[in-house]
Amino acid sequence: MAYAPGAVLIAALAVGCSSGTGTGDSATDSKPGAPTTSAAPPGKYRTLPEACRSVSPATLKDLLPGSAELPEAQQEKVFDGSPAVTYDTDRRVGCRWKAEAPEGARSLSVDFERVVSYDPSVSDDDRAREVYAKKEAAADLPAALPGSTDSGTPDTSDSPSATASGKPGKAGGKDAGKGSDAGADGKTGSNAGGTDTGDTGDGSTAESLQPRVLDSLGDSAFLDDLLTRAGSTAQHRTVSVVFRTSNVIVTLQYTAQPALSTEIPDSKELQEKAQALGRTLVDGFSE
Repeated sequence: MAYAPGAVLIAALAVGCSSGTGTGDSATDSKPGAPTTSAAPPGKYRTLPEACRSVSPATLKDLLPGSAELPEAQQEKVFDGSPAVTYDTDRRVGCRWKAEAPEGARSLSVDFERVVSYDPSVSDDDRAREVYAKKEAAADLPAALPGSTDSGTPDTSDSPSATASGKPGKAGGKDAGKGSDAGADGKTGSNAGGTDTGDTGDGSTAESLQPRVLDSLGDSAFLDDLLTRAGSTAQHRTVSVVFRTSNVIVTLQYTAQPALSTEIPDSKELQEKAQALGRTLVDGFSE
């Protein structure tokens, strides 16, 4: 029992040292005026939809003429689509569908990209705005004509083209055939399968079908329309709709290639169907 006071003293000294060290650390961590940082908020979407199930069979039947007449087994194969090869399905997924009919071939592809910012000071949404803006700038959209809008005044917050000056397309270049339909004789006109420089007879004009910013699709969107001539016998039109909703960017491409080389795909039809699908995909994100 004689050793008890010494043991108590040693224990007291140990507690005192430990207590003093803890107090010092606490004082260091709580210096007045120390800067505090908070990470930018994450994006709204943490996952992506299943790309090959993002378009309903009913919609595919409408977008891919001739698919409804196929035998059931072939029809199911067409509607199943072909998934895109990606290395991170949490960040990017896609799918492609194609059908051929006596009048020509149609194909559709969708791509979903979930943008993630690795900079704690930049939110996922802000990073997605940057990515979307680069895509729109790369599309090189023509300048909007005075007074022309897509169902109202475009939201130009993410639109580099809002301040860019439009340049006429160069023959044989990226803009050749863009937004207009050149017939076999080089002239444009609705009889060539698309639009002319005036009224097309259905209330639309060539100007209203030009590649443009869309003001009523997601947070920001644009439409591109490109007529491609591959040699002297084949030509196809691809309408692309790209939109951003929060931190996800969606790109859909709808392509038509008539069986006859003298026919030109109808720009108005393809644009209307592509935009309708875009609205359906946006609604799917809000469900």
